[in-house]
Amino acid sequence: MTEAAARAPLLCAALLALAGCAAGPAPQGDRLARAIDAPHRSPANVARDPHRHPREVIEFLGIRADSVVVEILPGSAGYYMEILAPLLREQGRYIAASRDATAAPQYLADHRKLLARVQAEPQLYGKVVVTQFNAGLHEIAPPASADYVLTFRNMHNWVERGEIDGALRAFHKALKPGGILGVVDHRGRADLPQEAQMKSGYLREDYAVALIEKAGFRLLAASEVNANPKDTKDHPAGVWTLPPTYRLKELDRDRYRAIGESDRFTLKFEKR
Repeated sequence: MTEAAARAPLLCAALLALAGCAAGPAPQGDRLARAIDAPHRSPANVARDPHRHPREVIEFLGIRADSVVVEILPGSAGYYMEILAPLLREQGRYIAASRDATAAPQYLADHRKLLARVQAEPQLYGKVVVTQFNAGLHEIAPPASADYVLTFRNMHNWVERGEIDGALRAFHKALKPGGILGVVDHRGRADLPQEAQMKSGYLREDYAVALIEKAGFRLLAASEVNANPKDTKDHPAGVWTLPPTYRLKELDRDRYRAIGESDRFTLKFEKR
């Protein structure tokens, strides 16, 4: 039996679970739980769940099975795409705002892997819409069409590169009035200016909130679901010292594994 044939019954079972039973749609919590527990998710992504808390994040943001969701730069791993695309397949829509042709070679390689995955698994990702993102140079979705725009661990890069204003304009344009912007990023130290920790990958929460509110959003809520008090934020290779990157390779790996992934803020904004 081929590997694909062996996986087929599991995949069908997962899709039936996501679709709900014939008697009526499954409750939102049940659908989400089944999407998170579905066998199509990669082992590497599942291993990140204790650090990234996908169920708690999705419930905090209020995403429903009928939502139109744009995820910015889902990357080749497609961590949230694995969960959200099947969840939204029948009633909503998942849009992957990925790289454009001007991206660096390594990012274009990630983009091609994402496209290959979407094309290889139409049962899961056949309704995924892939658009282009480049800090405001493209429409990530038709204007005022999205219920949610989500960005995970990207904002610190846009701030460092001077691209944050363009990115936030693109998000604001894509969202419906009252639409939700969800932001997760590595939380910087409040006792240091942002400039002093720019190269470390950390972003002050108050700094991020001020930038986003200036761009036409209103902070609705903050969650500590992705907080990690063990993260001292003074690592030799910045946030990339920690898992899953381990930029120092085997040097003090056990110590950084014990810390876990970075301390992160999780914020929910409304388009004004």
